Amino acid sequence: MVATPVTNLTFEEYLTYDDGSGFSYELVDGRLELMNPPTIEHFLIAKFLEQLLDTEIKRLSLSWLTFRETGVRTGRNKSRLTDLSVVTQEQARELLNVSAVFESPPLLIVEVVSPDSVKRDYRYKRSEYAAVEVLEYWIVDPLEKKISVLLLEEGFYEETVFTGDQKVVSRTFGEITISVEQVLAAGSLV
Repeated sequence: MVATPVTNLTFEEYLTYDDGSGFSYELVDGRLELMNPPTIEHFLIAKFLEQLLDTEIKRLSLSWLTFRETGVRTGRNKSRLTDLSVVTQEQARELLNVSAVFESPPLLIVEVVSPDSVKRDYRYKRSEYAAVEVLEYWIVDPLEKKISVLLLEEGFYEETVFTGDQKVVSRTFGEITISVEQVLAAGSLV
């Protein structure tokens, strides 16, 4: 991850920032941080989970939506890009014609770990998402072959780690039955 020379941006300036490069940035304490393009494995896992959650939302007739690569405001001059967010239709409606950066917490956030995002996904996003009260946060880690499900309890995340053929247990999607192996296999082209 490379920091760009732009500093001291406000959150409002970040919402309209465009340097013409087509690159994605997170806002961290007023600094733009360049996000490296994800791997194909990363994209495939995120797509698989998006389709799985969309199917469950439709099956349960919920007024929720699943989005990839939206932002979440995590502080005064902080905004993170998520790999996958589940939000209410009302939250999406509020952003219909503006930058897709949610200022209210998504129902669920999923991050897929890449070699350059380990510290960001496990440490920084974990504390920032807890601080803005994201009730459920998944860390899908193909490097360590595990999925950590973090549930917010009294302001802190309680973590359960799933591996192998264990079924992922979700508070938000209590009826899904998907194993860690199935999720990680989605990142393969075999």
